[in-house]
Amino acid sequence: MLIYAHRGASSDYLEGSAAAYQGAIEQGSDGFECDVRLTKDEQIICYHDSDTKRLSGLDLKIADTTYEVLKKQVNPYRFDELLDLAIKNKKDLVIETKHPVPTKGLIEKKLHQVLNERATEIKKSGINISLISFSYLATLRNNKSGFSSGLLINRKFLAKINPAPIIAVNIEILKNDHLFVINQQRRGKQVIVWTVNTKEDLNLCADLGLYAVITDYPGQARKHLGYS
Repeated sequence: MLIYAHRGASSDYLEGSAAAYQGAIEQGSDGFECDVRLTKDEQIICYHDSDTKRLSGLDLKIADTTYEVLKKQVNPYRFDELLDLAIKNKKDLVIETKHPVPTKGLIEKKLHQVLNERATEIKKSGINISLISFSYLATLRNNKSGFSSGLLINRKFLAKINPAPIIAVNIEILKNDHLFVINQQRRGKQVIVWTVNTKEDLNLCADLGLYAVITDYPGQARKHLGYS
């Protein structure tokens, strides 16, 4: 079972920051999970929220602010920088495109463009790229990217409409229904679970034979599972 760092090693560093992803490398994670958004000038940055208030106290909306201003105020990590880091260190990437956004499907278009331009490097590095979203339409767009894609769900019934080979599932679904994973695996789906932060949840995921878990504590997860 692979261990992916949720927005980097976010238990120890500011989530989505360069330090968080460098920390995830040091803690031995197999890959990174990140959220991507477009700035006003269509730069792709790694940022979960639609604005900067929760993380910085400054109320700047990502979609309405240029990268130059965001760089000066909150210093977001650009996606191309994270991709460089992942390729260099041979770390998988699980990339969530955020919706709803004013630019609709442009985030997928821009993201696919970057990934396709770097496709040779990505293939040579041997890393896996997975594109996920809560949006059904975004998942359809990601299906056409040439990279692995999946639907994010936090309600079990949504698995029925998943048009992709990956299903990314909230841990609470598994805790309430262990057979869910088995049924998804029988359908040929690759199951990734978020956010897995306790020993009990790690044990459950390992017992169910999951492909990967996303955690805020990659180092602790590896140690508990006997990986390091």
